[in-house]
Amino acid sequence: MLVPTSMGVRITPFNGQPVHSSDTYTMYATSAETNVASIASYLGLPVKVLTTFVKGSPIAQFIKSNLKSRNMDFEGPEVEQGDPWGFRHQFNIADSGYGSRGPRVHNDRAGEVGRTLSVKDFDLERIFGVEGVQIVHLSGLIAALSTETSQFCLEIAKAAKKYGTKISFDLNYRASFWKGREKELHENFAEIASVSDILIGNEEDFQLCFGIEGPPAGGEGLYAKIDGFKGLIMRVKETFPNAAVFATTLREVISVNEHLWGAIMLEGENWHVAEPRTIHVLDRIGGGDGYVGGMLYGILKGWPPEKWPQFGWATGALATTFLTDYAQPADEEMVWSVWKGNARVKR
Repeated sequence: MLVPTSMGVRITPFNGQPVHSSDTYTMYATSAETNVASIASYLGLPVKVLTTFVKGSPIAQFIKSNLKSRNMDFEGPEVEQGDPWGFRHQFNIADSGYGSRGPRVHNDRAGEVGRTLSVKDFDLERIFGVEGVQIVHLSGLIAALSTETSQFCLEIAKAAKKYGTKISFDLNYRASFWKGREKELHENFAEIASVSDILIGNEEDFQLCFGIEGPPAGGEGLYAKIDGFKGLIMRVKETFPNAAVFATTLREVISVNEHLWGAIMLEGENWHVAEPRTIHVLDRIGGGDGYVGGMLYGILKGWPPEKWPQFGWATGALATTFLTDYAQPADEEMVWSVWKGNARVKR
């Protein structure tokens, strides 16, 4: 699996406390794309990260050490910081929330070095043609980060298509990234989606990126909306018929620590639904990425399609039990136990 990404750090207060009232924090290396790839890397499949680093930065060294600990290979240029107002790795400052107090996330991305990602810094012929890639996972977070990264993702998709690599694209719409660039990003996202094999998003992503109608917000509960989500996916399929797999997660927040969690996947003409079930949440950040990572792991392993969303549901649920933004499965048995609802002690 190959993941282009912009790496940063997340700093989180202890014990789910709010940022504004805390003075002690834990720092984690993070990105949505490596959250996805962690499922494969922890379970023994090869993963490569394409990114960029600030030369001589202790934060860059922290990130590199973290990626190594997650069994991930990486490559990318070292960019000079310049003056104190130059390049850096972004900070994500976020608490976990608790009970009825929802989590709050503050992104500080000024001077983000990942905005400079360019295909000129990578030998795509070697990566795709010699080393070989089964799946490249692209994210709308990177595709929308800057004009340079939009072009970077387009070129990665073209190289993947040339070599027969499957392309996974999670739209990950962020309004602040799209502001003032709506026409440009709509066209870029549509071009990537048109060559993708696996398309992932929720009703908001598909609606805001492409204007594809989703189920109405609010009102009826999550179970009653499943047919509406199926209708959304069918409209996406009509728009992007090249893709073979379409997926969306289902989430209803009862409280910060209790969610209804489900998923829908269309593979060819076959529907696979993981109906919403209660999960208990330590930290919700990364649950959606965990789902994508588990689904892609099932595809990489060549499992029957009905197992892909089941494993993804379980790895997504597993991710919410970790304080890191990514799940760290010990083995497949741990994941399948989550799917089966078996939380008994293993001795």
